[in-house]
Amino acid sequence: MENTQAQPDWAIKLSKAFIVPQRWILAIMGFFAIVNAYTMRVCLSQAITVLVIPRNYTDTPKEGLCEADDPSGGPPKSSSGTYDWTQERQGLILASFYIGYLITHVPGGILADKFGGKWTLSLGILATAIFTLITPVTIVYTEDIGLIVLRVLMGLGEGTTFPALSCLLSAWVPKRERGMLGALVLGGGQVGSILGNYLSGLLLHHFDWPWLFYFFGALAILWFLIFTALCYSSPGTHPFIKAKERDYLQGEIPPKSKDMPGTPWKAIFTSVPMWSLISAQIGHDWGFYIMVSCLPKYMADVMRFSIKNNGLYSSLPYMMMWIISLTSGVVADLMINRNCMSITNTRKIMTGFAAYCPAVLMVGASYAGCNRILVVALFTLCMGTMGTYYAGMKLTPLDMSPNYAGVLMAISNGIGSLTGVITPYLVGVMTPNTTMMEWRLVFWVAFVVLVVTAIVYCIWASGEIQPFNDGTNSNKKKTEEPPK
Repeated sequence: MENTQAQPDWAIKLSKAFIVPQRWILAIMGFFAIVNAYTMRVCLSQAITVLVIPRNYTDTPKEGLCEADDPSGGPPKSSSGTYDWTQERQGLILASFYIGYLITHVPGGILADKFGGKWTLSLGILATAIFTLITPVTIVYTEDIGLIVLRVLMGLGEGTTFPALSCLLSAWVPKRERGMLGALVLGGGQVGSILGNYLSGLLLHHFDWPWLFYFFGALAILWFLIFTALCYSSPGTHPFIKAKERDYLQGEIPPKSKDMPGTPWKAIFTSVPMWSLISAQIGHDWGFYIMVSCLPKYMADVMRFSIKNNGLYSSLPYMMMWIISLTSGVVADLMINRNCMSITNTRKIMTGFAAYCPAVLMVGASYAGCNRILVVALFTLCMGTMGTYYAGMKLTPLDMSPNYAGVLMAISNGIGSLTGVITPYLVGVMTPNTTMMEWRLVFWVAFVVLVVTAIVYCIWASGEIQPFNDGTNSNKKKTEEPPK
């Protein structure tokens, strides 16, 4: 059982200083955890546009060339570029983060389920922050080789983020608030992408490129200090939570027993709903990682936006995605709480919408030619409609197994993150000349992946608690024997 003894006087006095419930404080800090994770992850996508030697547009086929936009933002401090990295090499650099990222997912989920999510989350973000701070010196002295190694290490640190947060949400968020608070926390990915892209554009315009990494690394360390002081793994272990909130949460969310058996791996990996969850994760991540890692390159190389405008227009899609993710979370809760629709069907509708609409809009953007307004609008709507995914399949691990939510999130997110290794490198291979025609094929491939994987989820997914939640290696539902 958890530590729920009477609180000391100092804890009671401290609890009165907090007007906002502790579960909301945890959700807000979880939101900023993902914000920091994404700013540190995506800032290299902007920095690499000024690190490499500028592209020679005279060698580009006429049909793949847009006129440069009005350079109203002026040249960035580091506009000349230093490193002669091919498109394929740049793709490998951007993909290397996800090699480390996928390795620590399952270990992170196991540690979070066993020991709680607080330190599993915070130490992972801290490690990533340290690696971010040393990125400039690594690039200067070791160039692409050292950068690839460092990005793998950053991925190792961030790999625990989503499994640990899933574990924290399962311990802190009642089912009736899951869509709203879950969407708030997981929406940090969009805000992190917004800030990572927009602030990177501004910083690159006004300062030398190393300041990107110093700035975002320092913000993550500040988050670590605040989070470790305010947040705890569960209501029962929180020293200064109000007794009323603690009792409410422990009534809504029974604490995990320390006698829970080990992870039921066989039942998890033979569960059809689990594989449908993995399918949807792969599809979403395929489209999402193309946008996260490569949209700034598309805007710079194909649409030829200035560095300042690139940061702005690369961030707009994530703003739309964040707004829709929050809105869809509230809508999903209303649908479930008012019995308009089952949890399963709610998750399926949200997930299908987050796959089919982006697939169409992504391809549509590639046919918009050099019409910058239309391209930005289509990409913005594309990423915006992806936002319903957070009220869809991203909450399915919590629905299927509150006791093993961290492990389920680790498995699905870990396997999905393989696409983070594949897609940036594949884009580099498929776009050696970075023409519009080459990128169009990239988006058609993403279309097929998004549609097929979402169909699998919409047929076989489940939002109900699975039999393996009690730790047994069986996927058969228990039936009560009739009274004799």
